[in-house]
Amino acid sequence: MDTELILQNISRHIQLDKTEEDYFVSLLQTKYLKRKDFLLKQGNICRTENFITKGCLRTYTIDDNDFEHIVMFGTEDWWVGDLFSFITQSPTDFFIDALEDTEIIQISKANLDRLFDRVPKFERFFRLILQNAFIAQQNRINQNLSCTAEQRYLGFIKKYPQLEQRLSQKQVSAYLGITPVFLSMLRRKLSRK
Repeated sequence: MDTELILQNISRHIQLDKTEEDYFVSLLQTKYLKRKDFLLKQGNICRTENFITKGCLRTYTIDDNDFEHIVMFGTEDWWVGDLFSFITQSPTDFFIDALEDTEIIQISKANLDRLFDRVPKFERFFRLILQNAFIAQQNRINQNLSCTAEQRYLGFIKKYPQLEQRLSQKQVSAYLGITPVFLSMLRRKLSRK
């Protein structure tokens, strides 16, 4: 298991000594997903927190009319999962699947609890991750409520410039809450500016 990226991610928030680092790594597992494989399905319980070392995942719901609503994308150096389901061990409302062949490093709830007991500074790390996720979610809700489709699209490509190249038009439009046809018209309009 190549743990370099996850250890770099952690070192941005907390410093570990060699013993703490080794213990953390001993609690991890690697999982490989092929494109279109599910990490999580609606109705299942999220049993792991997941760190992406390679690939791209999306978290989404499907409404009663079979429309997908993409809540987030996750790429290398991102944590993904359903935190509510993970913490409460209750069924999730989300699907998480791989848009590309993906490699993730996982930690189970039981192992995370062990880690908190033995290396308490990880509580700080996951608190910071949770705070950042909460802020990102609030910003996304605010954009969806107060910005035009064009503003949302421009914000998306500014915030995630490389991500747009990895996604289909259908996936970008499902994230923005618009139709693929409208996204195509929007792109044409912006290319003429």
